[in-house]
Amino acid sequence: MIGAHVIVGYTGDAGGRDALALGSAITRVTGGELTVAAVYPPGSPGQAVEAQANLAHAAGELGEQPAEYIAFESRGAGRGLAVVASRIKADLIVAGSAEGGQHGRIAIGSTADHLLHLSPEAVMLAPSGYLPPEEPSRLTLAYVHRPQCDEAVERVAQAALRLGVPLRLITLDLRTEDPGRLRDDLALAVRLAWESTGIEAEAEVAEGFDVAAAMANVEWPPGDLLVCASSEDAQPHRVFLGEVAMKALRAASCPVTVLPRGFS
Repeated sequence: MIGAHVIVGYTGDAGGRDALALGSAITRVTGGELTVAAVYPPGSPGQAVEAQANLAHAAGELGEQPAEYIAFESRGAGRGLAVVASRIKADLIVAGSAEGGQHGRIAIGSTADHLLHLSPEAVMLAPSGYLPPEEPSRLTLAYVHRPQCDEAVERVAQAALRLGVPLRLITLDLRTEDPGRLRDDLALAVRLAWESTGIEAEAEVAEGFDVAAAMANVEWPPGDLLVCASSEDAQPHRVFLGEVAMKALRAASCPVTVLPRGFS
Protein backbone atom coordinates (compact mmCIF):
# COMPACT_ATOMS: atom_id res chain seq x y z
CA MET A 1 0.00 0.00 0.00
CA ILE A 2 1.37 3.41 -0.91
CA GLY A 3 1.99 5.83 1.92
CA ALA A 4 4.92 4.10 3.64
CA HIS A 5 7.07 7.12 2.73
CA VAL A 6 5.42 10.26 1.40
CA ILE A 7 7.25 13.23 -0.10
CA VAL A 8 5.44 16.57 -0.34
CA GLY A 9 6.47 19.18 -2.86
CA TYR A 10 6.20 22.35 -0.78
CA THR A 11 5.96 25.91 -2.05
CA GLY A 12 5.06 29.03 -0.13
CA ASP A 13 1.63 29.40 -1.70
CA ALA A 14 -1.86 27.94 -1.33
CA GLY A 15 -1.03 24.90 -3.46
CA GLY A 16 1.96 24.09 -1.27
CA ARG A 17 -0.13 24.36 1.87
CA ASP A 18 -2.82 22.09 0.37
CA ALA A 19 -0.17 19.50 -0.54
CA LEU A 20 1.35 19.66 2.94
CA ALA A 21 -2.02 19.18 4.62
CA LEU A 22 -2.83 16.22 2.37
CA GLY A 23 0.57 14.54 2.72
CA SER A 24 0.42 15.01 6.48
CA ALA A 25 -3.05 13.45 6.62
CA ILE A 26 -1.94 10.47 4.51
CA THR A 27 1.00 9.63 6.78
CA ARG A 28 -1.13 9.98 9.91
CA VAL A 29 -3.43 7.30 8.47
CA THR A 30 -0.71 4.97 7.14
CA GLY A 31 1.86 5.57 9.87
CA GLY A 32 4.43 6.27 7.15
CA GLU A 33 7.39 8.62 6.98
CA LEU A 34 6.93 12.19 5.76
CA THR A 35 9.49 14.22 3.83
CA VAL A 36 8.91 17.83 2.81
CA ALA A 37 10.94 19.06 -0.16
CA ALA A 38 11.42 22.55 -1.56
CA VAL A 39 13.00 22.65 -5.01
CA TYR A 40 14.87 25.69 -6.32
CA PRO A 41 16.66 26.39 -9.63
CA PRO A 42 20.45 26.19 -9.95
CA GLY A 43 22.49 29.37 -9.71
CA SER A 44 19.85 31.18 -7.66
CA PRO A 45 21.14 31.90 -4.14
CA GLY A 46 18.11 34.02 -3.34
CA GLN A 47 15.70 31.23 -4.22
CA ALA A 48 17.82 28.75 -2.24
CA VAL A 49 17.34 30.96 0.82
CA GLU A 50 13.61 31.18 0.03
CA ALA A 51 13.42 27.38 -0.16
CA GLN A 52 14.91 27.10 3.32
CA ALA A 53 12.46 29.70 4.60
CA ASN A 54 9.57 27.76 3.05
CA LEU A 55 10.74 24.60 4.79
CA ALA A 56 10.86 26.43 8.11
CA HIS A 57 7.30 27.60 7.50
CA ALA A 58 6.24 24.02 6.66
CA ALA A 59 7.79 22.80 9.92
CA GLY A 60 5.74 25.40 11.77
CA GLU A 61 2.58 24.21 10.01
CA LEU A 62 3.24 20.58 10.95
CA GLY A 63 4.02 21.36 14.56
CA GLU A 64 4.99 18.21 16.43
CA GLN A 65 4.39 15.82 13.53
CA PRO A 66 7.77 14.29 12.66
CA ALA A 67 9.14 14.98 9.18
CA GLU A 68 12.37 15.35 7.25
CA TYR A 69 13.04 18.54 5.31
CA ILE A 70 15.05 18.79 2.08
CA ALA A 71 15.99 21.78 -0.06
CA PHE A 72 17.01 20.48 -3.48
CA GLU A 73 18.50 22.19 -6.52
CA SER A 74 17.00 21.20 -9.87
CA ARG A 75 16.14 22.71 -13.25
CA GLY A 76 12.47 21.92 -12.64
CA ALA A 77 10.36 21.29 -9.55
CA GLY A 78 8.75 18.15 -10.97
CA ARG A 79 12.11 16.74 -12.03
CA GLY A 80 13.60 17.56 -8.65
CA LEU A 81 10.78 15.89 -6.72
CA ALA A 82 11.10 12.75 -8.84
CA VAL A 83 14.85 12.59 -8.21
CA VAL A 84 14.49 13.11 -4.46
CA ALA A 85 11.68 10.55 -4.27
CA SER A 86 13.93 7.94 -5.90
CA ARG A 87 16.86 8.75 -3.63
CA ILE A 88 14.92 8.51 -0.38
CA LYS A 89 12.76 5.60 -1.63
CA ALA A 90 9.49 7.47 -1.20
CA ASP A 91 6.48 5.68 -2.69
CA LEU A 92 4.14 8.66 -3.08
CA ILE A 93 4.73 12.23 -4.30
CA VAL A 94 2.10 14.77 -3.20
CA ALA A 95 1.71 18.11 -4.97
CA GLY A 96 -0.84 20.90 -4.91
CA SER A 97 -2.74 22.70 -7.63
CA ALA A 98 -1.35 25.57 -9.65
CA GLU A 99 -2.36 29.09 -8.74
CA GLY A 100 -5.38 30.55 -10.48
CA GLY A 101 -7.34 27.31 -10.76
CA GLN A 102 -10.96 26.74 -9.80
CA HIS A 103 -11.54 26.23 -6.09
CA GLY A 104 -12.20 22.57 -5.31
CA ARG A 105 -10.65 21.34 -8.56
CA ILE A 106 -7.15 20.29 -9.59
CA ALA A 107 -5.25 22.80 -11.72
CA ILE A 108 -2.20 21.27 -13.39
CA GLY A 109 0.91 23.44 -13.44
CA SER A 110 4.38 22.61 -14.76
CA THR A 111 5.33 20.58 -11.66
CA ALA A 112 2.26 18.34 -11.78
CA ASP A 113 2.50 18.03 -15.56
CA HIS A 114 6.04 16.68 -15.32
CA LEU A 115 5.09 14.24 -12.56
CA LEU A 116 2.03 12.99 -14.45
CA HIS A 117 4.19 12.08 -17.44
CA LEU A 118 7.48 10.85 -15.96
CA SER A 119 7.29 10.22 -12.21
CA PRO A 120 8.84 6.93 -11.05
CA GLU A 121 6.47 6.86 -8.05
CA ALA A 122 2.74 7.23 -7.51
CA VAL A 123 1.55 10.84 -7.68
CA MET A 124 -1.25 12.38 -5.61
CA LEU A 125 -2.64 15.83 -6.43
CA ALA A 126 -4.72 17.97 -4.09
CA PRO A 127 -7.61 20.10 -5.34
CA SER A 128 -7.35 23.82 -4.68
CA GLY A 129 -8.40 24.64 -1.11
CA TYR A 130 -8.76 20.98 -0.14
CA LEU A 131 -9.13 20.28 3.58
CA PRO A 132 -8.45 16.59 4.28
CA PRO A 133 -10.64 14.82 6.84
CA GLU A 134 -9.14 12.85 9.69
CA GLU A 135 -9.48 9.59 7.74
CA PRO A 136 -10.38 8.57 4.17
CA SER A 137 -13.97 7.41 3.70
CA ARG A 138 -13.58 5.40 0.48
CA LEU A 139 -11.20 4.52 -2.35
CA THR A 140 -12.57 4.90 -5.87
CA LEU A 141 -10.75 3.37 -8.83
CA ALA A 142 -11.41 4.60 -12.35
CA TYR A 143 -11.69 1.36 -14.32
CA VAL A 144 -11.39 0.42 -17.97
CA HIS A 145 -10.81 -3.14 -19.14
CA ARG A 146 -7.07 -3.40 -19.69
CA PRO A 147 -4.20 -5.16 -17.87
CA GLN A 148 -2.96 -2.12 -15.97
CA CYS A 149 -6.40 -1.44 -14.52
CA ASP A 150 -6.81 -5.10 -13.58
CA GLU A 151 -3.52 -4.88 -11.65
CA ALA A 152 -4.75 -1.68 -10.02
CA VAL A 153 -7.99 -3.39 -8.92
CA GLU A 154 -6.00 -5.87 -6.84
CA ARG A 155 -3.65 -3.24 -5.38
CA VAL A 156 -6.37 -0.73 -4.52
CA ALA A 157 -8.58 -3.49 -3.07
CA GLN A 158 -5.70 -4.47 -0.78
CA ALA A 159 -5.29 -0.83 0.27
CA ALA A 160 -9.02 -0.47 0.99
CA LEU A 161 -8.91 -3.64 3.07
CA ARG A 162 -5.96 -2.41 5.13
CA LEU A 163 -7.53 1.01 5.65
CA GLY A 164 -10.92 -0.48 6.50
CA VAL A 165 -12.76 1.62 3.91
CA PRO A 166 -15.12 0.68 1.04
CA LEU A 167 -13.87 0.26 -2.51
CA ARG A 168 -15.77 1.63 -5.48
CA LEU A 169 -15.04 0.89 -9.13
CA ILE A 170 -16.36 3.40 -11.65
CA THR A 171 -16.42 3.27 -15.43
CA LEU A 172 -17.19 6.31 -17.55
CA ASP A 173 -19.85 5.78 -20.22
CA LEU A 174 -19.45 8.63 -22.70
CA ARG A 175 -22.18 7.29 -24.99
CA THR A 176 -19.55 6.10 -27.47
CA GLU A 177 -19.34 2.40 -26.55
CA ASP A 178 -21.66 -0.51 -25.86
CA PRO A 179 -23.01 0.11 -22.32
CA GLY A 180 -23.69 -3.59 -21.84
CA ARG A 181 -20.06 -4.45 -22.47
CA LEU A 182 -18.91 -1.72 -20.07
CA ARG A 183 -21.11 -3.16 -17.32
CA ASP A 184 -19.89 -6.69 -18.04
CA ASP A 185 -16.27 -5.51 -17.79
CA LEU A 186 -17.05 -3.76 -14.51
CA ALA A 187 -18.69 -6.90 -13.12
CA LEU A 188 -15.52 -8.87 -13.90
CA ALA A 189 -13.46 -6.23 -12.08
CA VAL A 190 -15.72 -6.52 -9.03
CA ARG A 191 -15.19 -10.28 -9.11
CA LEU A 192 -11.41 -9.76 -9.38
CA ALA A 193 -11.45 -7.56 -6.26
CA TRP A 194 -13.41 -10.23 -4.38
CA GLU A 195 -11.20 -13.11 -5.50
CA SER A 196 -7.95 -11.28 -4.64
CA THR A 197 -8.93 -9.78 -1.27
CA GLY A 198 -12.45 -10.83 -0.27
CA ILE A 199 -13.64 -7.22 -0.43
CA GLU A 200 -17.05 -6.51 -1.95
CA ALA A 201 -16.53 -3.52 -4.23
CA GLU A 202 -19.28 -1.15 -5.24
CA ALA A 203 -19.68 -0.72 -9.00
CA GLU A 204 -20.95 2.36 -10.78
CA VAL A 205 -21.22 3.45 -14.39
CA ALA A 206 -20.97 7.24 -14.71
CA GLU A 207 -22.87 8.41 -17.78
CA GLY A 208 -22.39 11.68 -19.62
CA PHE A 209 -21.73 13.18 -23.03
CA ASP A 210 -18.21 14.11 -21.90
CA VAL A 211 -15.88 13.30 -19.05
CA ALA A 212 -16.79 16.33 -16.94
CA ALA A 213 -20.51 15.55 -17.20
CA ALA A 214 -19.96 11.90 -16.30
CA MET A 215 -17.84 12.84 -13.28
CA ALA A 216 -20.51 15.31 -12.16
CA ASN A 217 -23.08 12.49 -12.19
CA VAL A 218 -21.13 10.62 -9.52
CA GLU A 219 -21.25 11.44 -5.80
CA TRP A 220 -17.94 12.40 -4.21
CA PRO A 221 -18.46 12.57 -0.43
CA PRO A 222 -15.78 14.03 1.86
CA GLY A 223 -12.87 11.67 2.31
CA ASP A 224 -13.16 10.01 -1.10
CA LEU A 225 -9.91 9.38 -2.98
CA LEU A 226 -9.83 8.73 -6.73
CA VAL A 227 -7.17 6.38 -8.10
CA CYS A 228 -6.19 6.09 -11.77
CA ALA A 229 -3.85 3.63 -13.46
CA SER A 230 -1.27 4.92 -15.92
CA SER A 231 -1.80 4.66 -19.64
CA GLU A 232 -0.50 1.73 -21.68
CA ASP A 233 1.83 4.31 -23.25
CA ALA A 234 3.67 4.70 -19.93
CA GLN A 235 7.23 3.46 -19.65
CA PRO A 236 7.67 0.61 -17.15
CA HIS A 237 7.58 1.90 -13.57
CA ARG A 238 6.65 5.40 -14.72
CA VAL A 239 3.50 7.48 -14.50
CA PHE A 240 1.85 8.55 -17.73
CA LEU A 241 -1.73 9.75 -17.68
CA GLY A 242 -3.87 9.29 -20.78
CA GLU A 243 -6.26 11.86 -22.25
CA VAL A 244 -9.50 10.59 -20.68
CA ALA A 245 -7.90 10.07 -17.28
CA MET A 246 -6.42 13.57 -17.44
CA LYS A 247 -9.88 15.00 -18.06
CA ALA A 248 -11.25 12.97 -15.14
CA LEU A 249 -8.49 14.31 -12.92
CA ARG A 250 -9.33 17.90 -13.85
CA ALA A 251 -13.03 17.27 -13.14
CA ALA A 252 -12.51 15.51 -9.80
CA SER A 253 -13.45 17.28 -6.57
CA CYS A 254 -11.28 14.99 -4.42
CA PRO A 255 -7.57 14.13 -4.39
CA VAL A 256 -6.42 11.96 -7.28
CA THR A 257 -3.64 9.37 -7.16
CA VAL A 258 -2.03 8.05 -10.34
CA LEU A 259 -0.19 4.73 -10.13
CA PRO A 260 2.93 4.12 -12.21
CA ARG A 261 2.89 1.33 -14.75
CA GLY A 262 3.80 -1.94 -13.09
CA PHE A 263 3.02 -0.58 -9.62
CA SER A 264 3.34 -3.22 -6.91
